Amino acid sequence: MTNTHHLPAEIELRERPHRHQLEKSQLYSEELGIDLSLRRDREYFRWFLASILFGGRISEAIARNTYRAFVRHGLTTPRKIFNAGWDFLVFPVLREGGYVRYDGKKSDQILQDCRMLLDEYGGKLSRLEARASTSAEVEQRLLAFFGVGPVTANIFLRELRPHWPLADPEPLPVVAKMAHQLGIDLGRYDRKSLTFARLEAGLIRLRHTAVKSRHA
Repeated sequence: MTNTHHLPAEIELRERPHRHQLEKSQLYSEELGIDLSLRRDREYFRWFLASILFGGRISEAIARNTYRAFVRHGLTTPRKIFNAGWDFLVFPVLREGGYVRYDGKKSDQILQDCRMLLDEYGGKLSRLEARASTSAEVEQRLLAFFGVGPVTANIFLRELRPHWPLADPEPLPVVAKMAHQLGIDLGRYDRKSLTFARLEAGLIRLRHTAVKSRHA
């Protein structure tokens, strides 16, 4: 989710979205049936799991399919995933999602992260934020999880901005670049607002459309 391709001319001219359209974009969490506005740990963990998948070197389609495979198999808590074990995550879960490479490594990561979440925070991501004193510390605590890098942390935190007081990551460079190309001033928005979270999701989706068009 960090590609920096420019918006193709055909999209810029014929499909250029209005700012107000982007402000109403569906959140990625909403697309997966996750309601972060409930402010419950079960929703936070489901979004954390999805963020780990979206942050990997796979397509968005495979990330969505894999997340839905976890849901189908009832693996939506850190304890259930940890108890399921490595073999079950590789097959059937990740294979059903579309993984053909790195399935073992991704299983390792998810299991280690579930174990750390259980050991350090009692399985509750709300405790991670509660123990932090700044937005930077929240990000550092996330980066302490195995295999979680800046992009994965950004994915997780950006849709939590309206709900976690300390969730306020800097927009990814591709978001700022896409906004600039469309003449959208990100500085005019309250970054903690739901409107900004929707705008950001819309810009990221538009960037994916641009990349697909260039490779079509």
